[in-house]
Amino acid sequence: MVRRLGLEKDLEGHSGCVNCLEWNADGSLLASGSDDVQVIIWNPFTYEAVSKIRTGHTGNIFSIKFLPNSNDATVVSGAADCKICVHDLNARETTQVFSCHAGRVKRLATAPNIPFIFWSAAEDGTIMQFDLRCPEMVKSNNPHNVLINLNAHMGAQAEAKCLAINPVHTHQLAVGANDPYVRIYDRRMLDCKSIKFPNDATSRLPWERPILEPDVLSGDDYRLPPGCTQYYVPGHLPQKQRDYRHKYRTLASTYLTYSPDGSELLVNLGGEQIYLFDTNQQHSQRMLDLSSLLVSTNGFAKEACSPSNGFSHHGTTAAAAAAAAATIAASSSDDSERRWSGREGNRFVGEPLSKAVEVIKKRANAVFDNQQYCQAILLYNKAISITPDSAILYGNRAAAYMKRKWDGDMYAALRDCGMAIKLDPNHLKAHFRLAKCLFELSWTAEALECLLHFKSKFPDYVTSHACEALEKDIRASLKKGKEPTAEDRSSPREGRDGRASSPRSQFSISEQETGWRNAATDYKHRFCGHCNTTTDIKEANFFGSNGQYIVAGSDDGSFFMWEKSTTNIVRVLRGDDSIVNCLQPHPSYCMLATSGIDPVVRLWSPMPEDGRKNDREVDNSDDAASANQKRMNADPLEVMLMNMGYRITGLPDADLEEGREGGGGPIQCRPS
Repeated sequence: MVRRLGLEKDLEGHSGCVNCLEWNADGSLLASGSDDVQVIIWNPFTYEAVSKIRTGHTGNIFSIKFLPNSNDATVVSGAADCKICVHDLNARETTQVFSCHAGRVKRLATAPNIPFIFWSAAEDGTIMQFDLRCPEMVKSNNPHNVLINLNAHMGAQAEAKCLAINPVHTHQLAVGANDPYVRIYDRRMLDCKSIKFPNDATSRLPWERPILEPDVLSGDDYRLPPGCTQYYVPGHLPQKQRDYRHKYRTLASTYLTYSPDGSELLVNLGGEQIYLFDTNQQHSQRMLDLSSLLVSTNGFAKEACSPSNGFSHHGTTAAAAAAAAATIAASSSDDSERRWSGREGNRFVGEPLSKAVEVIKKRANAVFDNQQYCQAILLYNKAISITPDSAILYGNRAAAYMKRKWDGDMYAALRDCGMAIKLDPNHLKAHFRLAKCLFELSWTAEALECLLHFKSKFPDYVTSHACEALEKDIRASLKKGKEPTAEDRSSPREGRDGRASSPRSQFSISEQETGWRNAATDYKHRFCGHCNTTTDIKEANFFGSNGQYIVAGSDDGSFFMWEKSTTNIVRVLRGDDSIVNCLQPHPSYCMLATSGIDPVVRLWSPMPEDGRKNDREVDNSDDAASANQKRMNADPLEVMLMNMGYRITGLPDADLEEGREGGGGPIQCRPS
């Protein structure tokens, strides 16, 4: 059905960008909110507008929700005018208006079987809880419904961008902000508190931040009980925030949602990729622990042992390994780099690969040799999903990631090297690549430690050209001080641990925040190919009866579909003339609603198998993904031109061996 998905119908009725979509519980109604400050309720099967609500908002509508157990008669909307409105569909009127936020309201959330309560996330840095049975709690002059005040922990520039309630464990509240961290709070351990924003609503424009009072920034007033929150972050991003700012890119969660069974959290991270986190504490992925990979007490054999790196077969003598090392040392620099960075040979640890997986691996090796690194990664992904305990597959995929060099690829390669070493402690290339990845990620002190461990573990390879060249680069970097060392990386904006090195101020993080960041959990899967740099409402959702697919829109006007188990792209469809922001799957049917810059809502469903070509399908997903990676790293002028309706021709060259990008052709008008 996914492979047959095509455009079923355009729902026309809005006169502005459609910023939010929401199905009711049984999927009989679809609500849409727009820049035209209207909410339209659609019948998705007759394609008719059942109701049009003039909301009373004076700013773009960013979020809408049906309140549970209200017989679909109550809809709540949040907008750029900082207001939240409650609408009675039967009476066709707005029954309540809440003006307690001091920033744009970006997302609303509801919980199944909780009919009177909803939550909001706004750019004033607060998460508020609303109970329609107690409207006096949310008076605009001094609201007493602040569940979380991010300003007290992140500083005065905190913005809450999105939130979601776990559909299975409704006490879990996930929050995304204007940083790479994702937070999950236990609502049972939180109390609503009051907050007083400055009374300057008449002098401020809706998107301007209020100048916060000292008590609003007081971490002591908004301290949270121990154990009430868990942080999640891709391991490479805390340190990379500075680099991304230099590229005029901000890292902020634009959308997050729970899987149908409540065990996983999907996050669309603006300026980067889409990440899946395992929220089951027993199985969640912790940050890569280098010490466990380097110390001699970690189960590695202390005595010399032959490496299982592809240079030799199982049982090869030390003399043969030394001969292989001599061959590397005697080769040219280019050939040496190719030998060290290329694919592996056969599997040497554990059971041999099955015939089917061996065929996939050989195909991946072949396309790798042809410098088609995207295709190689897709094939290795498929092989690993079938055989997840093969060190050789992780080692091969790490090499492909290091060659492709997309955002986050080097850290993904680092993780693969760690996995390969855990599966095979004597995997020579994984040890070497681990050091190289650390160096490329600017973790220079750790890279040197890892390389020294490599030299002591594999002394026959110390004189190889690749080893000597890497050590020379690492020591030169440490000597010049161009890269931060472990001791330097202690500030919240540049460090891995986010620890504030200066006294507490309105721009520094709290002591609690430091602890939460230090204990953050790493991601489980990563989905690449789309581009999310232009809008901050871009969604990513689970699709399928069990959430077995991932869907997300892109700045190129397409939306992407990935297979969750392999992270591979399975379909790319044109969903908008400019940008696709919203994708909401039907609760029970194979139907998808999308919207974006165009003033229409589009419905997608499986098309008949009559042989006709789907004119909305993007034929080459690899090219589309590569172009989006170029778009995501384009300079601000190129981004501005693309957003005005132009496109930058030329894709990155397949040969990324030296980090080159080609195809810098002229700017051309995009066909209508």
